Amino acid sequence: MKTIDTLEKGKAFKSSLFYSYLITDPADYGNTPCTLSSSLERSFSNHRIDMVCFRDKETEDTKALAKSCLETARKYNIEKVLINGDIKLALELGFDGVHLTSKQFNQIKTAKENNLFTLISTHTEDEIKLAKDLGADAVTYSPIFYKENKGEPKGCEKLENMVKRYQDEKFFIIALGGIITQKHIERIKETDAKGFASIRYFTS
Repeated sequence: MKTIDTLEKGKAFKSSLFYSYLITDPADYGNTPCTLSSSLERSFSNHRIDMVCFRDKETEDTKALAKSCLETARKYNIEKVLINGDIKLALELGFDGVHLTSKQFNQIKTAKENNLFTLISTHTEDEIKLAKDLGADAVTYSPIFYKENKGEPKGCEKLENMVKRYQDEKFFIIALGGIITQKHIERIKETDAKGFASIRYFTS
């Protein structure tokens, strides 16, 4: 296995490794600090995971949950630990970065100024280009495969085109959406995308 470079906050990945990115959801990982930690420990033990994002759009007060996610990920030496959309809490708790939503392009500059690794959700070529122009480190591009209520899948051919046009050593693209099998992952690898993100894949 290739080694992973040690990185400072806010810096893009420089290794050629194909990254695996776990995104939490309360339905799959629990909505209490204990259940979240237990679920993550199981995922970290069963899979090679390079990045993790704490994401909970349902719980009113997520601070304790975010802290549990961060502490558990640190225990397993996860390379990058992100929080969804909340720059203030990322800085308060010491997260490595943020995963901004597709409505937070105006916060890329703030995140970068605070030395946070900055990733943002994108769904179109224009959004990918904008994210790169604004200085984001990475994007998720979705949905690649079919996922209920997530719109028409982009497919791997379109993903490969986006990778060829925009990905470089300072900016990379992570495939997201409907990735639940090893076959999906192998197909993603063929596009030269920098990695894949999933919720459900890591629960097995």
